[in-house]
Amino acid sequence: QVQLVESGGGLVQPGGSLRLSCAASGSIFRINVMAWYRQAPGNERELVADISTGGLTNYANSVKGRFTISRDNAKHTVYLQMNSLNTEDTAVYYCYMKHCTRIRENWDYWGQGTQVTVAS
Repeated sequence: QVQLVESGGGLVQPGGSLRLSCAASGSIFRINVMAWYRQAPGNERELVADISTGGLTNYANSVKGRFTISRDNAKHTVYLQMNSLNTEDTAVYYCYMKHCTRIRENWDYWGQGTQVTVAS
């Protein structure tokens, strides 16, 4: 079993920065893709960024140039550095990890969500 714990959310003024973290614990064999999603009130959940085992990254157009996703494989942790935040970034942010077991079974795991509010 794998559990994901998120941290780093909060209230920030427009133009400010936040860094989200998500750490996995439990019986971990190999974590493949890691990603961050977000969901604002009244909107569908959307992919913000993802990063592959080899370090390839993908970003939503709305965050390109402002957000950076990274991972620390030794710590089983994914990060999201968010700069130049604006009000449209306000949402609940969820981390995601795909875990591959020793018998090559893939399981999806989600964090509990952390609130990011950008307001003056």
